[in-house]
Amino acid sequence: MAARELTGHRIRDRRVALGRKQGELAAQVGISPSYLNLIEHNRRRIGGKLLVDIARALGVEPSILSEGTEATLLAQLLTAATERMELDPEVAEIEAFAARYPGWAALLADQTSRIATLERQVEALTDRLAHDPVLSGAMHEVLSTVTAIRSTAAILADPQEMEQAWRDRFQRNLYEDSVRLAESSQALVTYLDRDQGPVSGMNTPLEALEAFLRERQYHVAALEAGQEGVAAREEIEAILDMSSLPNDAARETVRAYLKRYAEDAAQMPLAQFAEAVVEHAYNPAQLAEKFSCDLAAVMRRMVSLPAEDDSTRIGIAVCDGTGALTLRRPIDGFPLPRFSGAHEDWPLYQALARPIMPLRQVVQQGQGSASRRFLTYAICLPASPLSFDAPPVHEASMLILPPALVPEIANEPSPLVLSGAKTLT
Repeated sequence: MAARELTGHRIRDRRVALGRKQGELAAQVGISPSYLNLIEHNRRRIGGKLLVDIARALGVEPSILSEGTEATLLAQLLTAATERMELDPEVAEIEAFAARYPGWAALLADQTSRIATLERQVEALTDRLAHDPVLSGAMHEVLSTVTAIRSTAAILADPQEMEQAWRDRFQRNLYEDSVRLAESSQALVTYLDRDQGPVSGMNTPLEALEAFLRERQYHVAALEAGQEGVAAREEIEAILDMSSLPNDAARETVRAYLKRYAEDAAQMPLAQFAEAVVEHAYNPAQLAEKFSCDLAAVMRRMVSLPAEDDSTRIGIAVCDGTGALTLRRPIDGFPLPRFSGAHEDWPLYQALARPIMPLRQVVQQGQGSASRRFLTYAICLPASPLSFDAPPVHEASMLILPPALVPEIANEPSPLVLSGAKTLT
């Protein structure tokens, strides 16, 4: 029996040895018991995040369940190559490289992992500075107090004669502002030093939202009943109460997403929508017309559909008017880094430059035998109601369909090749 055919048996043996029930393990990793049963009988391939989740749930390293350390190393090298395809790595030679220089291959894989960790930490701190309301308010208080002290000190330093009453008044103001600065600075230091766990991104609202969605495979079953109004709000609060979110800002971000999710689910019921998706060959424009809603809502709804396996998972990238990704679901072969490496030729950014104009583009990741094609749809729409008193706020969305769902794109001419082009910095 081939090594890859043993993975399911290893999962089953480990689960049985721990006395775990199949349904319990399936619920913990976010899949159905029937799908786990297929995996354990080697009727479904397993890899990537699902393998990591199952290994974590069973308390072992993923390599113990998979084909061994060699396969893990190759997977890490392939991930590193996929994330930096603009450098044209020789993907076809990865196995030969790892076999001939195993030490250098392990070093490269380890450094790639370290770089990714550091980027997530920097990203977390950047997001925190930009989106944490408490931190933003504290910084504003410190800066405004420093400005007031500087202004008062400049007046007192003026060599011109000043009445003693006014001088006493400015000195009193200087003292009061210095006390306020000390208090606000101490409050800021206390807030930054308080124990909020490691800087892994989970302290930021966006990372907390992504973790929340990954746990559920982007499908929130509790909101699929089509609740609206008070019923939807009550269900959302119940979901939030049962979720482990790091702070109030993360809670508000997840609440806003769930509110949108409930609205989409009410407008596009799951059973009818899943049937229509297949009927209309995953064409979001036709689905938008059928359900009388906008393209961005259809894209979000398509991503929420349960996937049979990794090869049929649908990806999405959403960015604000500045181009910063605010939501992402990467899929196998199409990474979506938020902090660095975002490709400026992504249809997402082309749509951002042309609001209201829908785009359809076949995207080829890589070249040669390692290349894969994806079908993308993108649209940029107003993110808030239009007003005569303020400029419009836009949000762009890009849907990513894997080749398993749209095999016909293999023969389409002139795809957008993203192997050696520029990236956003």
